[in-house]
Amino acid sequence: MPEDASNGYEAVAEEFIRVRSATGLAIIRNWAASLPRGGSVLDIGAGSGEPVTAALIEQELDVCAIDASPTLVAAFKRRFPGVQVACEPAERSRFFGRTFDGALAIGLIFLLPEGSQRDLLRRIAGALNPGGKLLFSAPRQVCTWDDLLTGQPSTSLGAEAYHRVLVRSGLHLSKEQVDEGGTHYYEAQKS
Repeated sequence: MPEDASNGYEAVAEEFIRVRSATGLAIIRNWAASLPRGGSVLDIGAGSGEPVTAALIEQELDVCAIDASPTLVAAFKRRFPGVQVACEPAERSRFFGRTFDGALAIGLIFLLPEGSQRDLLRRIAGALNPGGKLLFSAPRQVCTWDDLLTGQPSTSLGAEAYHRVLVRSGLHLSKEQVDEGGTHYYEAQKS
């Protein structure tokens, strides 16, 4: 059986589209508003594009997106035909061979094994322009749990470990926030 690059999300893609909520959208919109008008943003683990990519486009940002689920990417293309999207796992993406003013990974980092999380955050930092901003979600505490939709294991490295990875990657943690659903967000900026 081939490896599932989507961490189980291809099998539950239709359900994910159905249950994806707008929880946390205020945090994403505020972060997006802090980017230069017309700035470039990489949406990593974009899913179908709702509601995150839609919010980025509303902020008049130039969005590129990646997701590893073919079903979610197909839905994304139907919804946003003018947005460049690649169907590939974040862990192996070349991020379109360019740099960005911002990158976000909502609901993705903790789906990856510990080493892959650290590597992905370093690679995202490398894909940011000087002064570029990163927003990602992961629990503040060190913990493991089974993903509600896929049943696959998820792991949070915890705030201290994420902070160390960010610093070693040339980023500084500028803010932490919690949305109305209890999801924890980290905002960082490249020096």
